[in-house]
Amino acid sequence: MSQIKGIHHITAIAGDAQENLDFYTGVLGMRLVKKSVNQDDPGTYHLFYADAEGHPGTDLTFFPWARAERGLARGRKGAGLSVEVSLAVPSGSLEYWAARLANAGVETAPVETRFGERVLPFQDPHGMELSLVETGDQRLFTAWEDSPVPTDYQVRGLHSARLWERHLETTARFLTDVLGFEQLGTEDGWVRFGVQGGGSGKVVDIREVPDARLGQWGVGSVHHIAWRLPDQEEELVARSQVIAAGGHPTEVINRFWFKSVYFREPGGVLFEFATEGPGFALDENPAHLGEQLILPPWLEPHRSEIEAALPPLGTPLAVANRP
Repeated sequence: MSQIKGIHHITAIAGDAQENLDFYTGVLGMRLVKKSVNQDDPGTYHLFYADAEGHPGTDLTFFPWARAERGLARGRKGAGLSVEVSLAVPSGSLEYWAARLANAGVETAPVETRFGERVLPFQDPHGMELSLVETGDQRLFTAWEDSPVPTDYQVRGLHSARLWERHLETTARFLTDVLGFEQLGTEDGWVRFGVQGGGSGKVVDIREVPDARLGQWGVGSVHHIAWRLPDQEEELVARSQVIAAGGHPTEVINRFWFKSVYFREPGGVLFEFATEGPGFALDENPAHLGEQLILPPWLEPHRSEIEAALPPLGTPLAVANRP
């Protein structure tokens, strides 16, 4: 069986690109580690936020499709979609975060406890449901010195995702028998699954909602969840397992910074396998990640028309204030 090591990244759909950038860098203090375009629709940005080095597992990415420009409605929460993304923060930091978010005008729900972890739920400016989860789990993380958030409070990366499914048993069997997850526990109608023993960045929570309408992609919704594999060899093993289970994965797609395979799990959520490398420093100086529009080599000949189609995007506040 393939060796999924946890979440590689999660990609969502945003509205205005500048609002998205200002929130994730200026409020949440994450680093923009790659400013590129949606390779399947180069007329829109693909923005990658992560830790200082863009380690796999710290990366939350967005396709900003402004509703006015694309006619794209708000996403519809429902079965077959991820309904929340959880970000890891250090133990004892939620009071800091509650105050910081309040100062930024972000309304938060009361702190709650999930599977023994303290959680602060809220929404981003385009309605995507987020939560900050306190965790002391060890993970690959490099603090960003230019972040407006002090090092001791910075987002450590992706903690988990929450899914709604009409038929829990079918998805549970796929996760455990095909992808190598194990069931870790149940609580308040949610079932937690994890890989390699679970822990921050290695878990997904699922709620069975048999009568819920199907979800629909749109502004504020999660597009897909990518699971991390060490290399293309392991990715091909995982792909063959999905095929053997009756799935229909894509061929391996070269995304330049990693290799990808896409497929839907039985309940309809779009999953991806993504390799750990070669990484975001492949084509940029690590000290200046995210400062320029970077295109993969096959799109570089079309740079002028791509840049003309993209809306202006200002410099992240922390970078603009760099000495």
